[in-house]
Amino acid sequence: MLMQTHEARLAALREELKRRGVDGFIIPISDEHMSEYVGDYAQRLGWLTGFGGSAGFAAVTTTHAAIFVDGRYTVQVRDQVDGKLFDYKSVPAESLGGWLAEVCEDGATIAYDPWLHTWGWVEALEKQVNPKGITLVPADSNPIDAVWADRPAASPAQAIVHDDALAGQSSAEKRAAVADWLVKEGHDAVVIPALDSVAWLLNIRGADVSHTPVALSYVIAHKDGSAELFIAPEKVTPELTRHLGNAVKIRDRTAFEPALTGELAGKSVALDPDFAVVGIAQGLRAGGAKFAFKQDPTILAKAIKNPVEQQGHRDAQARDGAAVSRFLRWLEVEAPKGGVDELAAAAQLKAFRAEDAGLRDLSFDTISAAAGHAALPHYKVDEDSNIPIPPGSIYLVDSGGQYPGGTTDITRTVWVGTPDGSGEPTAEMRDRFTRVLKGHIQIDRAVFPQGTCGGQLDVLARQYLWEAGVDYAHGTGHGVGSFLGVHEGPQRIAKPGGGQAGTAQELFAGMILSNEPGYYKANAFGIRIENLVLTEERQIDGMEGRYLGFETLTFVPLDRKLIARELLTASEIAWVDEYHAKVRALLAPQLSGEDLAWVERETQPL
Repeated sequence: MLMQTHEARLAALREELKRRGVDGFIIPISDEHMSEYVGDYAQRLGWLTGFGGSAGFAAVTTTHAAIFVDGRYTVQVRDQVDGKLFDYKSVPAESLGGWLAEVCEDGATIAYDPWLHTWGWVEALEKQVNPKGITLVPADSNPIDAVWADRPAASPAQAIVHDDALAGQSSAEKRAAVADWLVKEGHDAVVIPALDSVAWLLNIRGADVSHTPVALSYVIAHKDGSAELFIAPEKVTPELTRHLGNAVKIRDRTAFEPALTGELAGKSVALDPDFAVVGIAQGLRAGGAKFAFKQDPTILAKAIKNPVEQQGHRDAQARDGAAVSRFLRWLEVEAPKGGVDELAAAAQLKAFRAEDAGLRDLSFDTISAAAGHAALPHYKVDEDSNIPIPPGSIYLVDSGGQYPGGTTDITRTVWVGTPDGSGEPTAEMRDRFTRVLKGHIQIDRAVFPQGTCGGQLDVLARQYLWEAGVDYAHGTGHGVGSFLGVHEGPQRIAKPGGGQAGTAQELFAGMILSNEPGYYKANAFGIRIENLVLTEERQIDGMEGRYLGFETLTFVPLDRKLIARELLTASEIAWVDEYHAKVRALLAPQLSGEDLAWVERETQPL
C-alpha cells in the first residue's frame, strides 16, 4: 500500500531505523555524484518532507526530526513542510551537530548513506558529535529506499554524442591532458564522478537530470590516456560506442563499485574532495588502492572555454535574447490587463524559446515572480503559490535555455503598467533598481590584473546599495557551462569567506560568469539584473603584467521605466546607451513587426 502522508512516511522510516538498530538517519538533497540538481529517483528529502527547494537536508531520530535550510528557503520550508513533524532549523546559525547533541542520548548511532556524502562532510560532523558520545555509521543501503514503495526508477534515457565541432576539442585530446596531469601529480588514475565532468571529458551529453544534459555514469581515467565509462547498458547506442573508440572501455554501471574494490590494488588514485563520496573512498581503501584528494583535473579545464565554445555561447545568447525580448513585449501588452499569472508567464516565455528548433531544454525552472514573490531570490512558482501579476507592480523573471552551443541564464526586472497607463514605479523602486544597475555596470566594466579572484570583485557590485544601507544575500556571479550545468565551478563572484566556495578561485580568460546583483524588500518587491559575461584579456597602453576584463554575452533591453537617470553618471549613461545599441544591432535582424518596433523603442538612448 502506498503511503500518502508525510506523517506516515516519517513513521515508516522510524520503524526501518529501529529494525536496523540505529537511532537516526541524515537525509540530504544529493545523488551519488554530488550533483546540484538530482533526478527524481534521488529526491528522498522531498518525498519524506514535502520540501521542494534545491538545497537543504533533514535529520530524523526515533523521537525527533528537523529540516535544515538556509535563508533563501525560510519562507518556502514553512509553506511546504509540516512544523508538527519537523523542527525548522536555519543554517549556518544552527548546526546539525549541535542539534544531534541536543536530541540524542549518549551512545546513539546515527546512520548516513555513504554514497550521498563526501569524506570531508563526515569528518567535520564526526568532530562535532563524537565528543558527545554519538557515533556516525555508514548504512549498507539507504533506509528511505526500503520504505519508498513507489520510488521512481533512474532515467533510462540514452546518452548522446556532443559533436567535436561544438566542443572545440576531441575527447582524445582532453583525456591526453588528464593523463599528463596524472603523470605530473604521480597518480595512476583519477575517479571522476561529477556528471558534467564526465560529459565534458568524453564529449557526451544526456537527459537524466532535469534541465542539465548529462548521463548518469562514472569515469575512471588512466595515465595512459585510456578511460573506463561505467553506464547502464540501455543508455549506450552504436553511435556512442563509435564516438568513444577503443581507448574508452564501456562497462555496466553496476561494475563500478567492484572495480573500485577489485581492480586498483596498489594503484595511486586521485579523488576530488567535493564530488567523490565516502562510498568511493571506502571502496578504494577496501581494494588496496591509495587515494589522495585533489581537484578533478577536468574542472578548471571545463571552466576555461575554448574559442569554439565561446562562439557557441555568443550564438546561443543571440537566439535566446530574441526569444526573451519577444516575451517582454508580450508581457508589456498582456500583463496590465490583469489576466496573466506567474505560471502563464513562465509558460509563454518557454513557448517563445521553443520556437527555436535548436532549443534542447530550459537550463533551470523559470523564476517567474510577481510582487512580493520577487523578494524571494530563489522563488519557484507552482500551482499552490501561483498568483496573478498585479498591474502597477514589479515582475522579475530569471530564466535560461539549453542550446547545443551554449547554456543561457538571464534575469530581467520590469515594471508592469496599469490598463490606463497611469501607474508608475515608486521613487524607492527606481532608486533601488538604479543602484543595482550601477553595480552591474561596475562588474561589466571591471579591469583587473591576472591573479584576481571573484571574491575581490564582489564589492564593486554592492557599493551603491551599501551607500543606501541595503544589501543582497546571494552571490554576484556564478560560472556557466557549455551545454552543461547552468551553475558551474570553480569560479564565483561573491563575498569572500562564509563558506562561499569558489570566491578564492583565480579568474582566467575564457571563464564565463553571471553578473547579477539584486535588491529584495520583503513582501513588497525584488530586483535583479543578470547578464552573462566572458572573461577576456585586455590590452592597456603601458600596462605592466597581464590584465583581464569582461565581454558581455547577454543582450536584452533593460526596463527604462525603472531607471532613475539622475542617479547615473555620464559614463554610466553612456554604458546603457552603448549596451542598448548592441542589443538593437544583434536582435533586429531576428525580429520583425511589433517585436522589432518594441526593441527599437526600448533601446533608444537615455
